[in-house]
Amino acid sequence: MARVIVDVMPKPEILDPQGKAVHGALPRLGFTAVTDVRQGKRFELEVPHVDDESLAEVHRIAETLLSNPVIEDFTVRVDA
Repeated sequence: MARVIVDVMPKPEILDPQGKAVHGALPRLGFTAVTDVRQGKRFELEVPHVDDESLAEVHRIAETLLSNPVIEDFTVRVDA
């Protein structure tokens, strides 16, 4: 089995209230090195083997089910 990772993030122009909340909490907890936070989602999908066909299917899954293409971007990568 191979693992394919799909990372979904809000598009840069979309407000990210969850990321802003985390960013606002960091200084109160004593963390000062972080200048911005964006919160997203990570999906791990197991496939029998990685080839062009299985990666294309994962891409279609990410496009139709795992993300909202209007407000989110996603990346697909194979876990090493």
